[in-house]
Amino acid sequence: MLKKMHDLGLRAEHCYIAGMASIGISFVSWMLSNRFEHAGVDRADRWGIFVGEWAPTFFAMGNGLRTYER
Repeated sequence: MLKKMHDLGLRAEHCYIAGMASIGISFVSWMLSNRFEHAGVDRADRWGIFVGEWAPTFFAMGNGLRTYER
């Protein structure tokens, strides 16, 4: 799988950037949900956690690609 991702042009740096971006997007989605949805803090927390769960996946993929690239 890592070979296929690498052959498609995906590099570890791309995954690390996506992981950092997902942390920022998690915060922004929580803030926007909290401000514009009238469902309360519970829904905002769910949005933030949902998007925040992407970061470890991207970092793990980046680590896998980094070891493959070496």
